[in-house]
Amino acid sequence: MILAALVLLAVGAILVLGVGVRAINSRIGVVSVNPVPFRVHYSWVIVGVLAVVQIFGSSIFFVAGVMVAPLSDENGGFGWNVGIIGAGIACYYLFSAIYAPISGNLGDRYGARRMMLAGIVMYGVGMVALGFVTQIWQFFLFYSMFMSATASITMVPLMASITGWFRRRLGIGIGILWAVGGIGTAILAPLIADMFDVVGWRNTFIFLGLAGSGIMLLLWPFIRSKPADIGIEPYGTLDTDPKTTPMSPSVMKLRLKVFNQHMRGTHAFWDLPLIHGLGCAGHGIVLIFVVPMAVERGLDLTDAAYILSILSLVSILSRLGAPILAEIHGPKKLMLASLLIQGITVPILFVANDPWVFYVFAVVFGFGFGGEWTSYLEINRRYFGDGPMGGAYGWQMTGAMVGHAVTTALAGLVLLATGGSYNTVFALSAAFSLTGVVVITLLDSTDHILIPNWEESLPPEARSSQYIPPAAEDASGPEPGTATGPAVAGGED
Repeated sequence: MILAALVLLAVGAILVLGVGVRAINSRIGVVSVNPVPFRVHYSWVIVGVLAVVQIFGSSIFFVAGVMVAPLSDENGGFGWNVGIIGAGIACYYLFSAIYAPISGNLGDRYGARRMMLAGIVMYGVGMVALGFVTQIWQFFLFYSMFMSATASITMVPLMASITGWFRRRLGIGIGILWAVGGIGTAILAPLIADMFDVVGWRNTFIFLGLAGSGIMLLLWPFIRSKPADIGIEPYGTLDTDPKTTPMSPSVMKLRLKVFNQHMRGTHAFWDLPLIHGLGCAGHGIVLIFVVPMAVERGLDLTDAAYILSILSLVSILSRLGAPILAEIHGPKKLMLASLLIQGITVPILFVANDPWVFYVFAVVFGFGFGGEWTSYLEINRRYFGDGPMGGAYGWQMTGAMVGHAVTTALAGLVLLATGGSYNTVFALSAAFSLTGVVVITLLDSTDHILIPNWEESLPPEARSSQYIPPAAEDASGPEPGTATGPAVAGGED
């Protein structure tokens, strides 16, 4: 029955996406050239497939908050110290921080299709292996080291690849991608908690590994790395826009190298990972420790797991809305508002004892959580144009994972030092989120590309057909949608 539910979730997500996309096509009045049959551009197929991949990829992350209680239960099969468990989860984030830029660059070089296949195999192997963990060193090996690599591969290069499928309306694509993934995450949290109680630790992870990898493997034939692989242009391409120029692998490698060099020369390239780290430090503490805190204050594990479910369900609205609003009104404003919500709502937990108080917190906090990390692909395009974003997004995910690692370890130490004071831990959460608000205000404006002339560093034969030399651009102005800048619907920060 559970397997059927997961299959229906995956199929339903794609079917709903297909129906919604047809309505979007008719409303926004932008139809890309060379649409696939049924007038649904293939970019929406990619969004649907990646949404399902995200459901299982993010389950590696979200399962951490649910498994702290059974791992620390003295009457269970483990009885491990919460601080040691926190150290294992912190190592997961630390290794993820190391893997993220590597997997992002590998995605830029080898494409999303190859990376997805590698992630599917690793997901199945890693989740099944977790089911046979009996010692703390095995937990560190399979969860902290191996599953962090799996999550990095299934999340960073695949999510970054979505920018290449959209010339316009990227915010809608990202919003749908994150929102559908959020629905799956909301279902998985209590499902995993129930499975721990009903079938036990081992069978839960064996099932998740086999079912998840099986569903993703069925979808793998539909994934493509970029529109040119199937002879089409990105979604939103107009007849008047410059068309994509085929390039040899050696030229693409050179372009990637030069583009990354120019990105790394900007302040924004390094500021964004810091902001993502502070934001993830803020909500990471909540995601890991709100369930054991609720259990300590009298909720059973399943009721406590519903905190994560409610949080995830509410975040669907901001996951969907934040990228769309960021494209219209500017991503800096959305990122600032999201971190502010995260910071000012955490004090609710200081007085939470009844289930309804925890659930109210989950509703409010969910809006900030969903918006904090969904605008980075849009702000990348505003700052760096239409180039490959795996490297930039990889470093931003490194910042995120360092934030999770540092704060998870710090929270574990605080719990040990204070004898289990969760209020102190959550005070740290609020402080990190509000510090992120301050840093966002110092970012560059998003009303212009930071590296408009990066192709000047390339030999003429390696430049794209969309490239306009600075002298010509000064005389005529840049064309919308060219490599010097994305087609932006509006909104400047």
